[in-house]
This record gives sequence, C-alpha cells and structure tokens, in this order.
Amino acid sequence: MFSKLEKIMLPLAEKIGRNKYLIAIRNGFLVSTPLLIAGSFFLLLANFPIPQWINFLETTVINSKTGTTLAEMITKPADATFTIMAVFAVVGIGYSFAKEIKANPIFGAAVTLMSWFLLMPYSVTGEVTVEGMANPVSATLTALPLSWVGAKGIFIGIICAFVSVNLYQFAVNKKWVIKMPEGVPPMVEDSFAALIPGAFVMLIFFALNLVLNVFGTNAFDLVFNFLQIPLLHLGDTVWAMIIAYIFLHVFWFFGVNGSSVVGAVFNPILLTLSLENVEYFKNGTGAPHIVNAQFQDLFATFGGAGSTLSLLIAMLIVCRSKRIKELGKLALVPGIFGINEPIIFGLPIVLNPLIFIPFVLVPTFNIIASYIMMNLHLVPITNGVLIPWTTPIIISGFLATNWAGALLQLVLLIIGVFIYIPFIKIMDVQYMNEERQAADAELEAITEEMLSFDNL
Repeated sequence: MFSKLEKIMLPLAEKIGRNKYLIAIRNGFLVSTPLLIAGSFFLLLANFPIPQWINFLETTVINSKTGTTLAEMITKPADATFTIMAVFAVVGIGYSFAKEIKANPIFGAAVTLMSWFLLMPYSVTGEVTVEGMANPVSATLTALPLSWVGAKGIFIGIICAFVSVNLYQFAVNKKWVIKMPEGVPPMVEDSFAALIPGAFVMLIFFALNLVLNVFGTNAFDLVFNFLQIPLLHLGDTVWAMIIAYIFLHVFWFFGVNGSSVVGAVFNPILLTLSLENVEYFKNGTGAPHIVNAQFQDLFATFGGAGSTLSLLIAMLIVCRSKRIKELGKLALVPGIFGINEPIIFGLPIVLNPLIFIPFVLVPTFNIIASYIMMNLHLVPITNGVLIPWTTPIIISGFLATNWAGALLQLVLLIIGVFIYIPFIKIMDVQYMNEERQAADAELEAITEEMLSFDNL
C-alpha cells in the first residue's frame, strides 16, 4: 500500500516543488514576511490584551493641536506594513518569477508593479466635510485606494506578476530591445534594453484596462469577486485545512517537506485571511475568519509538523530505550521552538507506518477542537497579528488571542501526549529489544575473546 502511495506522492511533490509559479509565490511572500512580523510587534503593542494599557494609549495625547494620541502613532508601523503589504508581495513575486524564467529580476519587479497600478482604479468614495455645510457630503475622489494595496489586492497582484513578466521576457526573446554601443555602462545598457519590452507590457495592460472600463468594470473588482472571494471562502473552512494537512503530513511521511509543498498553494489564502482579521479587529470592517495563518501556525501543530512536541514529551515520560530517551533530550529545545527535523528523521517518522497514524491524527484533532472552541466563542478568534511560528506555545496563544488561547494550546498539547503514548511505547519496546540483543551480542563477543585468551 505504502509503496503504491509513494509512487504517486513523490512525483507529485517533485512537480509541485519545481513549479516556477509556486516557487515565485512562495519566495515573493518571503519579501513581505520580515516586514509584517516587525509591524506585528507594533500592532500587538497597540492591541495588547490588557484594558488598562489600551486605555492609556488612547487617552495619551502627544500633540494637543492635532489631537494625535499615542495609540495612533504606535499603529503607524503596522499601517506601513500590513495596510500596504500587497505592494511588497507584488514586487517580491515579480522579482522571484523573473529569476525563475531567467529574466532581469529588477525589471521584472518593475513591470509587475507598473502593470498592477495600471489596472488599479484610482477612486475612493467617502464622506467629506465641506466648509459652510453642517453635514458631511458623499463624494468620490481621485486617490490611491488603500483597500487595494492591502489584502484585497494580493490575487490580482499575483496574476499581474506572472502575465507581465512573461510578456516582458517574450519581447526580450523576440529581440525587441535597443542595443547600445560598446563602452556604455551596464546599468545604462540594461535600462535602454528594457525600454521596448517595458513599453510593450504597458501597452497590453493599458488596452486591457481600457476595454474593461468601456464595459464599466476593472480587473481588480473582477478578480476579487470571481476568484479571490471564492478561494477565500473555500480556504476559510475547517475541511479545507484538514485536507491540506493530511496531504502535508503524507508528504512528510515520504521525507518531502510537506510544509513547503502544501504551503506554496495554501499559505497565500491563509495570509490573506489573516490580513482581513487585522482589518476587522483594527477598523471593524469585514468579518473575522477562524481559519487563517495564525490558526495554522499556533493551533494546528505544536513543535512542528505532526505536533511532535507532544511526541517529545511522551518520549521523555514513558520511554526507557537509550535511543529514544537521548533523542528526546537532544530534540526537546528545538521542538519547543517549532523545529522538529531531528525527530522526523532521527526517530524516524519518515516511512514509519506505526508513528504515521498519530502523526496525522494529532494535528487533525487539534484543528477540529480549536475550530469548535473558536466557533463557540469559548476561545477568541486569532487577531491576525503575524507572530513568528518559532514562538513557544502558551506565549503565542496568549498573544494571538488571550489567556483562553494559551490554555487551549496547553490542553491540546497534553491530549496529544496521550494520543502518542501507545504508539511510541510500541517503538520503545522494539528499540529496547534491539538494544538488549546488541548488548548480548557484545557480551558474547567479549566472552569468546576472553576464552580465546585462556586457551593460550
């Protein structure tokens, strides 16, 4: 059975792992990740779950003329990262995809950003206060809409990156470039070489934007309504996460990094859901999502894939074989911070049908239990703050929700220990028998050696 499954899953993982488009999405989002994490600290500081602290920030005025409060200033770094995160993602994906298809990365990022902004509608509708009028009036202004440079603009940005960079490289391959004489500095030569391909991309996207406007719509609304919303609804379900995690752990079983393979497809959806949570808790717009990047990182698994922190604790509590106990001691500290390769390859979990059962069962139980607790409002929905996945449990649960989230993490960790115990005990008995047999063989060899000396 497992050999047949291996023949199916390994080629699939290899194809996904080498897919240029998925690699570009994964690497592109890595551009924004450190900035989002840095902005998260300020967002967390501005929304730390202590009422007295929140009241202090909101009532402390640092500029009496403008009425600016300390709370408004602390949220500025979050606005400079979360609010415009699609800009970073678009640039990163365009750059990464250009590298994948051997195009010029800098100009790949540039034409991606240009085409994205070219399709974006520059209008904002809202209420404006007019001097001499008692009530504000509704008006449509020409401006850069912040909603589109945030979570709502990610999917159209991904499409723009792939289409624009492919068009750019098509023009380059057709030799539609301006060649400069010898002696011109390389950067100047590259700049002029990009002129015609860049103008070609601009012309294509201008024509597309023109046609869509003739029909009374725009690319951002089309992609958001017909692609992004359905995908977010699909990803915002407990069943989608369960299925994704089953595939993730099957890949790990065969020694393939399932987090990278499945994450390349699923993580952009989860990250977008997290950013919508930030907007909801910050401004009250939209609706919160139970399933998101923080739900995955902080409540599905503890200690890495398979929730192996529970396995580590079970190993240290009930196991007696030297191999498992020593491995448990060595892997405990990395496991606390979510690094579990020593366990996956050292125990091993790879190609181990016995441990594979709880390896899939424990994360699945964590996902279902956490979803139920949050759906019943017994535990708050995660606030969208991008807490690093290496943050130890209890601390991460408290920061993402409150004390209830920390308690839920602890309870799930303990339940995971009890699920793992029967399976790791079987392995422990096997290893003890092997160690006993090895010790007997060594003793027998020593005895034979001693007897041979006696014969002399």
